[in-house]
Amino acid sequence: MKLPNISPLVALASALAAPTVAAAAVVTTASVTAIPIEAAVTQTAAAAPYEEDIVDLLFTRTDLEDAVADTAHTATFPELILIYARGSLEPGNLGLEAGPELSNALETHYGDASAVWIQGVGYPYIADLVANFLPDGTTQAAIAEAARLFALAQVVCPGTPVVAGGYSQGTAVITNALSNLPPSTQDQIKGAVLFGYTHNTQNHGAIPDFPSEKTKVYCLPLDAVCDGTLFMLPDHFLYEYEAAVDAGLWLGGRLGW
Repeated sequence: MKLPNISPLVALASALAAPTVAAAAVVTTASVTAIPIEAAVTQTAAAAPYEEDIVDLLFTRTDLEDAVADTAHTATFPELILIYARGSLEPGNLGLEAGPELSNALETHYGDASAVWIQGVGYPYIADLVANFLPDGTTQAAIAEAARLFALAQVVCPGTPVVAGGYSQGTAVITNALSNLPPSTQDQIKGAVLFGYTHNTQNHGAIPDFPSEKTKVYCLPLDAVCDGTLFMLPDHFLYEYEAAVDAGLWLGGRLGW
């Protein structure tokens, strides 16, 4: 089934004059919940302060945003949407560590790449190291961008299940966004997988204000990041198997495969 013409919805959202993602650096986490769902359609990021190189492009997926920008309305509803946040200093918006592996696992199950929309959290989330030292483990701008994408998925594909994932700093981006989404948006999200959860100890292995049965945390035994520190030992960089195999199976269970 093809996507409907959402231009009227975009026009309506523009009239709402919601905060832009460009101003998200001064948006508090609490204010994310006040952003109208429809306004997510028109919140576009400001031009990035750097040009993407070929490596960034190889590890970037923007299927959800591409469908919204498809003025010819040739896109069809997917069977699943993945919203994913990469770790610090990783390229593109999916990164190298777990994002591509998880994406491949989901696409392999459905047998058709077009059946799964993969959407990474991009600018203004720049995945710099300094942001890890902030109280929320990342910037408010990054959290707001992830929240915008979850809201966008609800506007564009309200009947499509959504799953979420994050690695390292990306876990802070995803968990803070999920914690502050309204119940109707949380209901559409069937599961969230976290690799090398930076606030695992602080949040007791859970996502605040998000159902525990929808949460799966992957922390290797010698990953000190999961113990409430920012010491990056070798185990912190070894989540490919969990992303490629176990996480896909766990999400499949949540989706009723």
